[in-house]
Amino acid sequence: MKVLLNGRGGKVGSVLAPQLERAGHELVAALDAAEAVVDFTAPTAVVANVEAAIAARVPVVVGTSGWDTDRDRVDAGAREAGVPVFYAPNFALGAVLMMRFAAEAARVLPRAEIVELHHETKLDAPSGTARATAAALGGDVPIHSVRLPGLNAHQEVLLGGVGELLTIRHDALTREAYVGGVLLALERVRGLPPGLTVGLDALL
Repeated sequence: MKVLLNGRGGKVGSVLAPQLERAGHELVAALDAAEAVVDFTAPTAVVANVEAAIAARVPVVVGTSGWDTDRDRVDAGAREAGVPVFYAPNFALGAVLMMRFAAEAARVLPRAEIVELHHETKLDAPSGTARATAAALGGDVPIHSVRLPGLNAHQEVLLGGVGELLTIRHDALTREAYVGGVLLALERVRGLPPGLTVGLDALL
């Protein structure tokens, strides 16, 4: 597939680019040459990038977080144009399982808090993964964000009961953790319905 990778020189993009080529995709430099767009940029750039792809009728896979308030607008525009847009707050398969297990555990242990830890250059706090986890747990869950050097992407969900504590944790030790999820999304995006589809859970 011919793929336009927005953010190719960034932290995730620089890891993702060679892996996409290794998987048989061809990276292109222009939207009019693309069969799909992958976006790992910044919250300030992602919506304009996605809307440009929608206008060009090109399906989009989005890994950039921090644009929650624009989701409805993007969804409406994509539906009107008949274009599928896929967004995941986290493309690590283990992170998806962490969220699923936490949601299941919260049925029995409803008192929960989330601690998410990321590298100091991450622009949004709380992270998209933490917000998605909180929503899966019922929404009203405290989130604690840590931004320090030496970290990549880590999250733990602490669920407390009388005399016990359950901790469910995921660590993305390197950015290669996101490659499998992105390849899966690229494989499936053109078969998704028009509009915005959220979360790798929808593809698993």
